[in-house]
Amino acid sequence: MGVISITKFSEISKTHYLSSTYNYFRLRKLIDAKPYFQQLRLGDFFEIISGFAFSSKDYTDEGVSVCRIGDISKTNLLLVEEMLKLPEEYFDIYNKYRILQNDILIGLTGDGKFFKTCLVDIEEPEILLNQRVGVLRLKEGCENISVKFLSLLFNSEEMQNQIRIVAMGKTQKNVSPFDILNIKIPKIDFSVQENLLTKIIPIESRLVELNKSKTNFVGIINKVFSEKFGFVWATVERLQTNKYHTARFLHFANDELKFDYSLKTRFIFNNYIKSIENLNWISLNKVVDVKGGKRLPKGQNVLEDETEFKYVRVEDLNWDGSFDLESIKYITEKNHLAIKNYIANENDILLTIVGATVGKCGLFPAELDGENITENFARLIIKDKESYLPEYVNYCLMSKSSQIQFDEYTGKSSQGKLAIFRIKKVLIPELKLDQQAEIVEIIKTELDAQKEIDRQIEEKQQAINKIIEDVIKQEQN
Repeated sequence: MGVISITKFSEISKTHYLSSTYNYFRLRKLIDAKPYFQQLRLGDFFEIISGFAFSSKDYTDEGVSVCRIGDISKTNLLLVEEMLKLPEEYFDIYNKYRILQNDILIGLTGDGKFFKTCLVDIEEPEILLNQRVGVLRLKEGCENISVKFLSLLFNSEEMQNQIRIVAMGKTQKNVSPFDILNIKIPKIDFSVQENLLTKIIPIESRLVELNKSKTNFVGIINKVFSEKFGFVWATVERLQTNKYHTARFLHFANDELKFDYSLKTRFIFNNYIKSIENLNWISLNKVVDVKGGKRLPKGQNVLEDETEFKYVRVEDLNWDGSFDLESIKYITEKNHLAIKNYIANENDILLTIVGATVGKCGLFPAELDGENITENFARLIIKDKESYLPEYVNYCLMSKSSQIQFDEYTGKSSQGKLAIFRIKKVLIPELKLDQQAEIVEIIKTELDAQKEIDRQIEEKQQAINKIIEDVIKQEQN
């Protein structure tokens, strides 16, 4: 069943994309409903610089930091501690890509729902810009706009909708520097912007405190595993960054005599994780059946318009194990028949096996029960649910102990692939059912506490957005 939309040619002429889906017109209507947000062009005040495609081979243990999209949080924080490193000399060689104080960073690839931004408030940051991250930098002579104020505007639905609409219709939700510079912003006197910030800064300070108190999903899993099993993650992380390791020759008995990244991760796992006393391990091969996924037939595309057949892609799975149900695409009945043998069911574990997202996993949700998966997923089906809880196995795979094993098999390469036979060899802690249930319950309790923090963060962010919108409306009267 199709959906008919009527629009003027003048509306289509506003964009260089010929989009005609229901979601396109829905966003167009939301944007046009608030013309006071569209009075000035962002490019009139800012220039934009795109990052450089540094190779994964360039990464080092020490040196200058490089900012990737993942180093910008959804709560507008710059995660400097989590950044990868490049050789120190790159800071001068690639000086064009230096990040400066008061730059606004923006991810040029998003999930279709939210595009991440943050204001750089670090003095003299030694950070380079990676590909698919852009820098908005105030043009010389522009003194009638506050960079801080604009960075806050990016959190508004009005600004995000303008980015979402130009990213529509693409498998990967990319936007170009041209798209960003064409975003429209409201016209507000500079003095009003400054006065507005005095109201917002106290709320934002509380927002920063709340963000710092958060522990991400994987962090919670690692914390619980550390307490229950005795893993010392600080030691593991230190060893991961060390250039030199002391080991006996027997550690290399079955390996080539070279200390590459894969051998390094195996050494760490065997000697600092697997060696924990009184902890037994079991291979995934004894716990789950592992099935590969299937892409659509060549030349066939996913659909924006809803059909009865949903198609679950790698980008629909978040790093916290949840699925973004709002971004799910659809396929025709013909395509569904072509891949009907690759259906996932509730409590199957989907694990990404290709590219930069290797190791991302989550429990298939009931809302999608009986639908399809893609080639870049492996589907793990619990063999005996009387002996192993799907939630426990999923948490094990998300933990650092499993991620280190994935790293061993794929290396640092963003083009790595996790073979099915490798997945079967991954080891997880072997526990009785009641012990598994205890760990699952502890993790869920910790997650509930984080949800309360998330609620407070959302409340503060909405308060900031309302203050901004109220002032913008007043300025138009």
